[in-house]
Amino acid sequence: MNNLNSDIRMWAFQNGIKMYEIADKLKIHYVTLNNKLRKELSTNEKQQLFNIIEELKTEKLCRKQ
Repeated sequence: MNNLNSDIRMWAFQNGIKMYEIADKLKIHYVTLNNKLRKELSTNEKQQLFNIIEELKTEKLCRKQ
């Protein structure tokens, strides 16, 4: 298994967020995101992705109510 950026992948999975949803938010193709995740991201880039995951999680919770 690819351990690079596994924290991001795991956090997205645990929160029910798909990679294509993150890519949509970044306005990039999901293949581009997956390629980007093949190399270790900087702390700033990781934080941006964690923030997007939290944003998407909140949006999904609001839609369910």
